[in-house]
Amino acid sequence: MDISKLIKEKIKQDKVLLGYKSVMKSLKSSRPELIVYANNLPDDRKKMIEHNAKISNVEIKEYPNDNVNLGLVCGKPFSVSILAIRRSKK
Repeated sequence: MDISKLIKEKIKQDKVLLGYKSVMKSLKSSRPELIVYANNLPDDRKKMIEHNAKISNVEIKEYPNDNVNLGLVCGKPFSVSILAIRRSKK
């Protein structure tokens, strides 16, 4: 599935957390299903996310465009550098 379509679908289902602090918090507590970050995310933040995702065993994907385009895909009037897709409750 195309990553843009997946993000739009999960936004409609209210399964997305936006922003670095929210993603870090979810990595430490709820273990999201997937993390998507913009291709212009600063290296220090990227390394921190990758490290914590590896510990939590969470998949990470790089969005092929910058944070402005990621914000547009999310339907937001602001840029989004990183987002987490929460797991569905069983």
